[in-house]
Amino acid sequence: MTVHFRRAGSGEPLVLVHGIGHRHQAWEPVFERLTAHHDVIALDLPGFGNSPVPGTGMPADMAATVAGVLLVLTGWGLTRPHVAGYSLGGAIALELAAAGAVASATALSPAGFFTPAERRRALAILRTLRANSYLPTPIMRVALRSAYLRALCFAPLMARPTLLDVERALGDALALRRGRGFNAVARAARDYRFDCQRLSGATVPVTVGWGDRDRIFGVHQAERARAGLPTARVVTLPRCGHVPMSDDPDLVAALILETTGAVPRGDRSDPSVIV
Repeated sequence: MTVHFRRAGSGEPLVLVHGIGHRHQAWEPVFERLTAHHDVIALDLPGFGNSPVPGTGMPADMAATVAGVLLVLTGWGLTRPHVAGYSLGGAIALELAAAGAVASATALSPAGFFTPAERRRALAILRTLRANSYLPTPIMRVALRSAYLRALCFAPLMARPTLLDVERALGDALALRRGRGFNAVARAARDYRFDCQRLSGATVPVTVGWGDRDRIFGVHQAERARAGLPTARVVTLPRCGHVPMSDDPDLVAALILETTGAVPRGDRSDPSVIV
């Protein structure tokens, strides 16, 4: 399986996994902060970004997706790297932790804690965003120069979408349009729910972070993660949306680095909220 990736830094390896319809550039706001402590690899999942659909087709379910990611990691010579992901990538991070394949896992707004109705709603929002990305590229470029329209387009994903510059916003929209794996992953999500029991015996650090302004899944799903994963650290990310790296890069980078053990955990007056 061939995947596109960006790699930099030194130290223990840390793999970054994006969500459905996105690309590795989602991690740009925190990438340099993480490379100061780790050998960081941000990948494009098969069928997204610059990674092609596998010759055998897209994975049919989460188990096949995780197996494919493990093959990629093995091909890179990585043994139990740290991993962080959001949305689909967050679910992959938790699945890898449950499989004993990683040294730590940070999952941001992970898929798999939704009800069937919440899953349908989330996919409906993402499909609408994707449909809008099929506007002619020159029109999108002009429209996204407006801070108001940029905020309107990306508000479902980010609490502070105006922090995106025009080129990043356009690139993300085009990645959503061109993500050939989108429909297959959306179909596979219909039957997916994370099995919390699989993490009951995990001995590696696991952190779940949830933006309190997540408009895709909703921060209330963090309570399900907290109830189902008693050995995990579950925290709320203030003033952050579904893709929190752009909303507060320092906060997200700190959460990941605390989970990997690269930096000590900060003192929190409320351990359920990272501030």
